[in-house]
Amino acid sequence: MTSSASHSANGHGRVAAPRSSPPAEHFPLTRRDYSFIVGFWLIYALLTIANHAFDPGPPGRRPDGALTTWTIFAFSEAALWALLTPLIVSVAGRTRSERMSRAAHYFLLLLLGIVVALGVSVFGYELRGLLIDRPPGRDGGTRHGPPLWFGFLNALVIYLGVLAAGLARAYSLRLGARREQATQLQAQLAEARLQALRSQLDPHFLFNTLNAVSSLVERDPRGVRRMITRLSELLRYSMEGAREPEITLRRELDLLDRYLDIMQVRFPGLNVLRLLDDGALDVMVPSMILQPLVENAIRHGVEKMTEPGRIEIEAVLDGNTLVLRVSDNGPGESAEPDSESGGVGLSNTRARLEQLYGAAAQFSLSRNAEELTVAEVRLPATRDRAELRVEGSESTNDER
Repeated sequence: MTSSASHSANGHGRVAAPRSSPPAEHFPLTRRDYSFIVGFWLIYALLTIANHAFDPGPPGRRPDGALTTWTIFAFSEAALWALLTPLIVSVAGRTRSERMSRAAHYFLLLLLGIVVALGVSVFGYELRGLLIDRPPGRDGGTRHGPPLWFGFLNALVIYLGVLAAGLARAYSLRLGARREQATQLQAQLAEARLQALRSQLDPHFLFNTLNAVSSLVERDPRGVRRMITRLSELLRYSMEGAREPEITLRRELDLLDRYLDIMQVRFPGLNVLRLLDDGALDVMVPSMILQPLVENAIRHGVEKMTEPGRIEIEAVLDGNTLVLRVSDNGPGESAEPDSESGGVGLSNTRARLEQLYGAAAQFSLSRNAEELTVAEVRLPATRDRAELRVEGSESTNDER
């Protein structure tokens, strides 16, 4: 019953949803705009007064009336334009309706210009007649300055200038609003991508840690309880701090200690050496940036050894760059680009560095002269949170 009623609604098997038009953009004038308008027309009035004061014309044709009369006329005309300018600018700034064609829109603007120019010209013509006495013309009448049609054309030109300024203002503000909106959308996209990377990292870390716990359930129950306690602390942070793309290095090392406690229960002889620059502890770093590096060192280095392994964690400042290094004395498999198990952790690390810092951050994995596998991260040393890169490209690194 319901299905057939829906199909008969439009005869084509679907009901067309009404198209919603985008909200009209309107940019109201600010106090700064009003100040500019008043200042502009004040200068216009002063220039008009100066023109009549310093260019009186030839004898016998000089404008009648004292300078005070021309001052009243100039300021009156400027005040009228100052009152009309906000209206013209506001009309120019309104978005054209979808139901109105471009030609009709411009015709209405021209019609408004004719009305404004006619009103201003009549006002000026009558005001000039009241304030300024002219000598009789050839026809015996009294001329009140330029004819009415000349004043109309002059006012129409001024209106077109004000309209052009209003259109330019609206275009500039609309373009700025579009760019700001695009930037906000791209920033939201970048943040969503970063959250997706974190969401990918958390299950990966949890899966590997639970595997480590399960391997000791029968052998070391007390150690398993300790591992579960540390794991619960890490999971609590994962849920509470997931929205923080960056934390201080001090806090990152504190979280890493909990992970290392778990690994040291599994590998009792694991030796962890820290080489930390005190000035680097308050530098902001991506959250959970060290854990994948240490995990990679354990799984592809320490885990392959029969004798106790060693992991070195180094954090030093190199000018305006923070250098993080995680080294292990394993057989070197963790430095192989095609190592199967390192895919999620290290590729995720690369992608997050790219998203947060772009080309300002670097990641490398190599074997040094001391036969240590070194994972090195270089990133800007700052104590402020980084802006998400809105133009960050997708990571194309498939290794590890």
